[in-house]
Amino acid sequence: MNTLIINAHPDFENENSFSFKLKEMFLDKYKKNYSDEDLEIINLYNMVIPRIDKKELLSIWEKQRSNTLLSDEELKLSKISNGLLKQFKNADRIVIVSPLHNFNITSQMKDYIDNVLIARETFKYTENGSVGLMTNNKKALLLQASGSIFTNNDRYTPLEFSYHYLKGMFEDIMGFDNLYVVRAQGTAILNEEEIIKGAEDELSKFFTKFYSK
Repeated sequence: MNTLIINAHPDFENENSFSFKLKEMFLDKYKKNYSDEDLEIINLYNMVIPRIDKKELLSIWEKQRSNTLLSDEELKLSKISNGLLKQFKNADRIVIVSPLHNFNITSQMKDYIDNVLIARETFKYTENGSVGLMTNNKKALLLQASGSIFTNNDRYTPLEFSYHYLKGMFEDIMGFDNLYVVRAQGTAILNEEEIIKGAEDELSKFFTKFYSK
């Protein structure tokens, strides 16, 4: 079962970040149960991710529709985008490591989603609305760090757009079985021991479900 870890933290090498600690927590549990041969990690902020921009993906898609030759730079970006899509589709389990940025996913993570949320590849349009194509026992897990707490059913809870957006895109649009979330939350107000303990408990609760067939 192939697992792809998408690290969406801008400072992905910072061992003091809670996102890094969440990633290591997951890797420790993973390596006790599965082979490294089935694991791949990408760091979005150490890669070129094509963007929906008139000089990048918008131009590429328009030229492809009109059978117009791509420039050398567009060919390079198109190859990167196709590679990201192929890698994403080949993974059975997707793990997203990310901080919460202004109540949402990081900008590079949004650019990544724009390369894999592709009609006729990961979903399709029908007369009755869109239908997901990632339905062969695909699951996703969000490992998210946040300064505030978003599970107290207060005014912050509905403002946590990242989880709601990813859950909608993965489950409702692309057809994944589940998107689970493990949080290291309250990093600006709670002590580290309490935060890590809460995250470990959540990961232990979901890990077996995440890898169940």
